[in-house]
Order: sequence, then C-alpha cells, then structure tokens
Amino acid sequence: MSGGLHEDHRRRVRERYIREGLDAFEDHQILELLLFYCVPRRDTNEMAHKMIQAFGSLGRLWETPPSEIQKQCGVSEAAAVLISMVPALARRYRISRWNQREPINDPAAIGEYAVALFMGRTKEAVYLFCLDARRRLIHTALISEGTLNESAVYIREIAAAALRHNSSKVILSHNHPGSSDSPSNADIEATRAVMHALDALDIDLLDHIVVAGDDYFSFAARGLLGMSY
Repeated sequence: MSGGLHEDHRRRVRERYIREGLDAFEDHQILELLLFYCVPRRDTNEMAHKMIQAFGSLGRLWETPPSEIQKQCGVSEAAAVLISMVPALARRYRISRWNQREPINDPAAIGEYAVALFMGRTKEAVYLFCLDARRRLIHTALISEGTLNESAVYIREIAAAALRHNSSKVILSHNHPGSSDSPSNADIEATRAVMHALDALDIDLLDHIVVAGDDYFSFAARGLLGMSY
C-alpha cells in the first residue's frame, strides 16, 4: 500500500470510529486502530491478524506481558507496552467511577470495586481496603502479588498497612485467576488468622472478598466471619 493510500485508509478507520465507536469493529480492526499510534509506516491490518492468531484471541493478547508480545510478534517495545496497557486502563476507568466517599455498608458496595481492581490480572494478588470509622475507603493497599495460582497472605504486612493508614476497619480481597470465586480451605484459614491478628489491634475485619472474573464471593455475606456489615 503506497504512502497516500495508507494514510487514507488510516483516516477512514479513525473517522469510522468517531462515527460509530468500536461496537461494529472486528477484533483485528480494533487492534489495527490501536497500532496506528505506535506503528507509523507498516500495514497494521496484517500485523493485527498475525498478533491475534499468535495468542488465540484479543483478550489473551491484551493480558500478555510486553516482553512476551515482543518475542512472539516481533513488534517494537512501544507497541507491546501500548497493547498490554489496555486492561490496566479499563481497570483504572472502572475504579475512577467508584464513589470512595460513600460508606461501605454491604458487600455489593465493595464487591464491584474489587472486581474492577482485579480486571485483567492474570496473577493472584492480595489487597487491603482501609476504612475510617464511618466505613469510608481511605486507601487501597497492595499487600502481595504472586504467581498464576498462588499468593501468600502476609499478616504482618496487612497489620502494618492497616495501622499506617489509621484504619478503624478493613476489608481483605484477593483474586482467583481462571478459577471460581469459591474460597479454598487455605483462604478460610488465612482469613481467620488475619481476623485474630487485627482483633488484637482493635481493627475490625469486615469482610474478605474473593474475585474471579466478574464474580465475587463475600465471606461476610455467607456468614463465615461471625459478623456482618
């Protein structure tokens, strides 16, 4: 494709997006449009097809670390970074829409926030939501980030984060990538240990939210903490 035709094609794709949004775009067309902004002089349509084929789906491509995208697809670091940012940007968007000044009085009030926080993550992570006396979110602390299916719950780090942010109450949350939101026996035992440690500091553990995709499990809602919101 010559330079003029190439630029005309890119302009038409951008104009189509402005008119219609992404709903009518095929997956490869979405990726093609994204690549316009980091690949100046190549046919990004063909590149997009090859990249999706390499990973099997657009979702799997977006969730792949930049170094692996570079290795598998032979693209620049700039292109790999831009592609891998998509889930993180979507996550930040959903988090930014959540009203942090509203009191948290039930699992649904924090469950959706937790789902947004773990969107696109392929490794297990543990977060602590630090609340004030009125049950408003003060701070979200990343406690640990593990491998694909394993993450330790560090009681000392949890207690330190709760104290550092002057928390009156906290909510623990972690994810199960590629699995169900049902807690394991290890999850239940770890939750009890955290609750016991925080009791000694006069800090209430209101809930433990386990996230899997768009679903979440609330320990408090299922009566596993011996208390409710």
